[in-house]
Amino acid sequence: MTSTHDEKFRRCNWNTTDPIYLTYHDHEWGRPQYDSQKLFEMLCLEGMQAGLSWITILKRREAYREAFDGFDPQSISTFSDDKIARLMNNSGIIRNRLKINAIVTNARMFLEVEKEQPFNKYLWSFVKGKPIVHYYTEPKMIPASTEESLLMSKDLKKRGFKFVGPTICYAFMQATGMVNDHVTHCFCFRELMGMKKRSLSIQERAVDH
Repeated sequence: MTSTHDEKFRRCNWNTTDPIYLTYHDHEWGRPQYDSQKLFEMLCLEGMQAGLSWITILKRREAYREAFDGFDPQSISTFSDDKIARLMNNSGIIRNRLKINAIVTNARMFLEVEKEQPFNKYLWSFVKGKPIVHYYTEPKMIPASTEESLLMSKDLKKRGFKFVGPTICYAFMQATGMVNDHVTHCFCFRELMGMKKRSLSIQERAVDH
């Protein structure tokens, strides 16, 4: 994950010159996300990526949000067979019945988790409530999965979630800032290390809400 253009703003080289991708890299990927509904959205979208490129999903993100009621788990959990059939005719999303059904199933499982504890607190528990910082200098150093993603995947599957294999879970953890996998020369890595100086109490309050 090396640079793109300006030496001052060297980026991870997995992104391209596509403005959508650059914005995602610069302002979202790897930045800690504590909002339960947004975490649910990203978990679903990472599952939709299976077998496809991330840019394919990223460019359809707004269509997914519209199709799935802003990724509101309560609303999605009520989707009927007729609703799912209509989604199969929605050209704005990937029309894969298994993947569409998975989002509905995952919404229902989200609500089950929420009966026990906040969804964000549950997910962040796999990294003990704070981001894991990796000091990778080259893309080849970054793994496809880790012990933490294996544990998350195993527990999610046990609870009934779909499309949550260890590789998907690790991509999710990277995207939501549970791990910092920006390479060390990426300007985002430096920004995130600065953010890391915030007090743990702030992080804890964010996870609790």
